[in-house]
Amino acid sequence: MTDAIAPAEELAAPESFPLVSDGYRRYALTLLLVIYTLNFLDRQVVNILAEPIKKDLGLHDWQLGMMTGLAFALFYTVLGLPIARLAERANRAWIISGAIAAWSGFTLLCGLAQNFPQLILARIGVGVGEAGCTPPSHSLITDYVPRDKRASAIAFYSIGTPLGSLLGMAMGGVVADAWGWRAAFLVAGAPGVVMALLAFFTLKEPRKAAIKGVPHAGPALGDALTEILGKKTFWLMAIGAAIIAFAGYGSAAFIGSFYFRNHAAEAAAVASSLGLGVAGFLGLALGVIGGVAGILGSFLGGVIGDRLGKKGPQGQMTLPAVAAVIGAPFYIYGMTTASMAAAMAVLAIPTFLNSMWYGPVYGSVQGLVRPQTRATAAAVILFIINLIGLGFGPLAVGALSDFYADGLGMGAGEGIRWALMTSASSMLVAAVLFWIARKTIKGDMVS
Repeated sequence: MTDAIAPAEELAAPESFPLVSDGYRRYALTLLLVIYTLNFLDRQVVNILAEPIKKDLGLHDWQLGMMTGLAFALFYTVLGLPIARLAERANRAWIISGAIAAWSGFTLLCGLAQNFPQLILARIGVGVGEAGCTPPSHSLITDYVPRDKRASAIAFYSIGTPLGSLLGMAMGGVVADAWGWRAAFLVAGAPGVVMALLAFFTLKEPRKAAIKGVPHAGPALGDALTEILGKKTFWLMAIGAAIIAFAGYGSAAFIGSFYFRNHAAEAAAVASSLGLGVAGFLGLALGVIGGVAGILGSFLGGVIGDRLGKKGPQGQMTLPAVAAVIGAPFYIYGMTTASMAAAMAVLAIPTFLNSMWYGPVYGSVQGLVRPQTRATAAAVILFIINLIGLGFGPLAVGALSDFYADGLGMGAGEGIRWALMTSASSMLVAAVLFWIARKTIKGDMVS
């Protein structure tokens, strides 16, 4: 790796930036949270719509897995790196604004799709747009906040994952019951126009104040990748997080289908008593329960991570390791209980626990590299997490479901149950990787 840094890069180092005011920092973090919430709403709304789409378009489970996972994730992950490289040099606020406009427009197009190929192309477009959100956002957040608050700040931003999933499930189910699945995509995509304008006009680019007239230039791509991939801790965290994402995205894509197929009578009875359709009830119930659990897990994960980090960075890896071990058996129980209410309550526990890694892992990644490489580091870990987790998690669960249901003759309900349990068991491997990272992280940290 080349350690020499050009003078312009020295001037552009985020540590030399004057910190923004406390009031603006709160505004910027809140705006980025809302943007990331819409990012996940548009990404995840398809999950509660999977069964209506399957019936309307005559799809198989593997096609649902392709639509919810690989079609989105392939372009999302591949484009994340070049967009991150652009973010090392260009105005990050403008990149985020353009990304919002793109993914929101393609979400609207999902509602106009008339067949599977059209829907796949629209989902690819959503992935292309969303690739421009998190790498520049992580980089901006790291510039906005002091180092000792990094994990909690990124965890606050990461609340957008469960919050967006909550709103996507709840809104998608209710709108689909009232006006159909196409309308749900239209409602999901509309707010992006406003957020794109707010990001463009109100997010500050710290480099502009710090290096007036001096072009910012990060290290060459080869040097940046050597710096990032040369850290053993990075690989341990990235693969560990990718495995949790594999189980999490696989579950999210088919959890609605699991209840449709295994708890239909109980769901219909409760939905009727509330004056809702089954999709509306499941969307609200799963969205609220999972969303609240995920929000609490993400927030507490950041707070606890920062506190543990004061005693040394090893503590930030202990948290996700222990959480993954504790969460796995609760997930298995939730899949096997005969009661829908018990399943929903118990499954909130692993959702809570497996949201605690966001702040510690993403915050630690930002500390493994030099300031000029942070957006690229965020893009590389997102590439690994989303290609493995989002790309193959739903596809694997869908393929396993078809195999168990048709190949082994279990039927659709048992097929999806066993597919989800098979996927969830992989979280134990993630726990081992995080635990090993405790031994390497201190020596790998640079900032």
